[in-house]
Amino acid sequence: MIKITDLLKEDIINLDIIANTKEELLDSMIEILDKNGRLNSKEEYKNAILTREEQSSTGLEDGLAIPHAKTSAVKIPSIAFGRVKNGIEYGAMDDEKSYLFFMIAAPENANDEHIETLTRLTTYFLNDGFKEKLMKANTSKDIIKAIQYEEVKIQKEEKSLNLDEDFILAVTACPVGIAHTYMAADSLKNAGKDMGINIKVETNGSVGVKNQLQEEEIKKAKCIIIAADKSVEMPRFKGKKIIQVSVKEAIKNPKKLIERAMLGEGEIHNSFESHKKDVESLKKEKTGIYKHLMNGVSHMLPLVVVGGVLIALSIALSGIKVGAGADVSNPLLVKMLNLGVEAFGLMVPILAGYIAYSIADRPGLAPGLIGGALSNTLGAGFLGGILAGFIAGYAAKWVKSWKVPAQLMPIMPIFIIPLVSSLIVGVAMGIIGLPIKGIMDAMTTGLQSMEEGSIVLAVILGLMIAFDMGGPVNKVAFLFGAAMIQQGVPQVMGPIAVAICVPPISMGLATLLSPKKYSDGERESGKAALAMGMIGITEGAIPFAAADPLRVIPSIMTGSAVGAAIAAFGKVADHAPHGGPIVLPVVDNKIMFVIAILVGVTVSALMVNMLKKENVRA
Repeated sequence: MIKITDLLKEDIINLDIIANTKEELLDSMIEILDKNGRLNSKEEYKNAILTREEQSSTGLEDGLAIPHAKTSAVKIPSIAFGRVKNGIEYGAMDDEKSYLFFMIAAPENANDEHIETLTRLTTYFLNDGFKEKLMKANTSKDIIKAIQYEEVKIQKEEKSLNLDEDFILAVTACPVGIAHTYMAADSLKNAGKDMGINIKVETNGSVGVKNQLQEEEIKKAKCIIIAADKSVEMPRFKGKKIIQVSVKEAIKNPKKLIERAMLGEGEIHNSFESHKKDVESLKKEKTGIYKHLMNGVSHMLPLVVVGGVLIALSIALSGIKVGAGADVSNPLLVKMLNLGVEAFGLMVPILAGYIAYSIADRPGLAPGLIGGALSNTLGAGFLGGILAGFIAGYAAKWVKSWKVPAQLMPIMPIFIIPLVSSLIVGVAMGIIGLPIKGIMDAMTTGLQSMEEGSIVLAVILGLMIAFDMGGPVNKVAFLFGAAMIQQGVPQVMGPIAVAICVPPISMGLATLLSPKKYSDGERESGKAALAMGMIGITEGAIPFAAADPLRVIPSIMTGSAVGAAIAAFGKVADHAPHGGPIVLPVVDNKIMFVIAILVGVTVSALMVNMLKKENVRA
């Protein structure tokens, strides 16, 4: 087992980092690693660190943060240490400042050693005096001595239980499976040792199940503590008393939990209530489908931001021409607009590709990208891309499970799996393409039959604009409004212009009103969404809708419908086939236009924040 002091050396320790922001801190520590020859590419390593931070902050509790990345940009596996005496706001789980930073740089072939290293670092902070030693250290040698002292105390193997004495068992698991899984385990083990209680803890972490509970142990255990924020294997505990709590409860109150377990508290597993709790826990689990979806969203996000900003800038610098929309004629701005359009064109294929990649690893990437491109061609938008990604991923996973002759194994991941999976995706998308086209045609016909300027029509158009944010439903409503301008009826485009900007602006506002309910990456997306909404780029809300569709989509649809209805009531007319505050110069009844946007945005932001729970990082 590799030691922390094998990776942490004096030349990559800085006790006096000057940083006021998270980005400055990360830049300083990356520079330490690069300057001392630990990296192949500083830029690639920084990108890997930032990608990890987008998933959830690596700021833990008690002043500790452990940014980490596993990438080919690392030349020599290393741990850098940095200290900021006054602390910085890092997005820690306890919302306090972070002072002490361990940056783990692991090469791509590290076999999860960086995860094991990370977990040991977190457990040291449970020991009395460790943090104080790091805060008071005067030299790099003092830091290394403090860690060496803790390493001496590590128990390299779990002690066997004496099955003839009373003992309890525990299982710990957090959604990400890194820090808190192991902090909870060590907290329970340390408390058990102090109390003289025999306890064995199984960890369900990112490196798999460790110290697994055995059938005979489960059979004779007095009670079992389940400290988990995701589902764990429960049928094995049938008929046993269990106490179910969150991971944080095990970290903060381990002795209380052990006392309850020794007193025989808890519920017999597989009673109706226990089953109900298992189902509820499974529903809340942020793994599986959610994990795959988030992988696609995180890779798609840069394209949304880059494409939206380029399009927004080109329109903002060019202006609007009545009857023609964005009047982009300057050659430089035309190139900027085209770059943005190309970025948006890649958005759905990347979303689908990396959903499939998450499910089936690299063999799923090609069929996922192809499925996403087909979704664009068919006009199925990002919702079609999500469907294509899952079809491609599970198709590739199925083909991977085939038992083939040994001679074919080398070409399975690069030829057979992508080829067969792509054919499956092509057939599936071909089947759903015709129904989607039929639905689009029916909606267009239905809209044309309604009275111009009707509040009911405005509500329907507002709902359609927000539903898929640039997808086929959105496009039907938008093109209908644009066609009405050409027929001399700009009153239809007025409500649409309001609905177009409500989703991105409202999601940006929501992240500002309740930042704790959003991850660091989402808060950054919120800033971009605000800018995109001002220029009428509805797609700015896509990252939020893709990550949490059941809460976000109903909220933005409601706000867009309300805003559109107010615009129709106020007889707002838009003479340009575009939306958002940027078209204010060519809008009739400007005050009602602004009021409609403000009310719609407020309704959506308040609704989504009311539905959302606080973001849990682990």
